[in-house]
This record gives sequence, structure tokens and C-alpha cells, in this order.
Amino acid sequence: MSNPIYSKFIRNFFLIFFVFIIDRISKQYVVYYSKENFGLDIFNSAYLNLSLTWNGGVAFGLLSIENNYIYNLITFLIFIIIVIIIKMIFSSQNLKKYSLILVAGGAIGNIYDRIFFNAVPDFIDLHYGNFHWFIFNVADIFITIGIFLLIIDEVVTSKK
Repeated sequence: MSNPIYSKFIRNFFLIFFVFIIDRISKQYVVYYSKENFGLDIFNSAYLNLSLTWNGGVAFGLLSIENNYIYNLITFLIFIIIVIIIKMIFSSQNLKKYSLILVAGGAIGNIYDRIFFNAVPDFIDLHYGNFHWFIFNVADIFITIGIFLLIIDEVVTSKK
């Protein structure tokens, strides 16, 4: 006889860990490839470049600063937000729960890099001609999809 609360915890943990692992594998591959090829671009095309850059700020390089105290404060605040999101996962259900799992897994991937490397490896560069979007990584994709799904869930449930 299995405990349903324990089963939900294991399922949630596994899904968050799965998102984290996909992010780690992608980042480790890019960092390894960049080291082995002396920082050369991994891939270039008319609309997509894969090239390693280290982001010392928060989302999309915002708040990139040299002050260690502010960097550590921001990292601590991100950690608190992740704890709140994980708590919300256990009190949520359906689309909201899985959206929060995507956000949590991606955020854990990025905070891991902030703690162990003092920067987050970003490498996906979407562009059109000379217009380049912010460079991002796989964790950012999961976070963005999760937030987009949270917005959709809020719009759908608020109409009820």
C-alpha cells in the first residue's frame, strides 16, 4: 500500500529533476564544446547561433554587476523564490502544478550555475539580420514555457 502524498512528492521531485538534468546536459555540452574548440561558435545560421556567453546577471543579463554582495543578495532572493514555487507546487493541481514544475526545474538549473560558476552559461542566440534577441539557455526556455502556461491557466480559470 503506497502513501499518495509520498507518491505525489516523488513524481513532482522526478519532474523537477528531469527538467534540471536536461538543462545541465545542454550546458555541460556547450561548455565542453567551447573549451575543446577554443571558444568557437558551435553553430551559426541565418536565424540561430549557438555560442557560449556567461551571464552574471539575472534574466537576459539584466542587473549584471561586479559587486559580489549584490550578486549574492540576488542569488539568495532567487533561492527564496524557488522555495516558494516548490511550496506552491504541492498546493496546486493540473496545469498550474506542471507549469510551476517547469519554472522550478529551470530556476534550479540557473541557480546551480550561479552558485557553482558565479554566472549562467547562455548559448542560444535567435536573430534576424542584425537584430539579436537576448541570449538564453534551456532553463530559460522551461521557465518561459512555465510562465506562459501559468498565464493561460489564469486566463482560463478567471473566465469561469
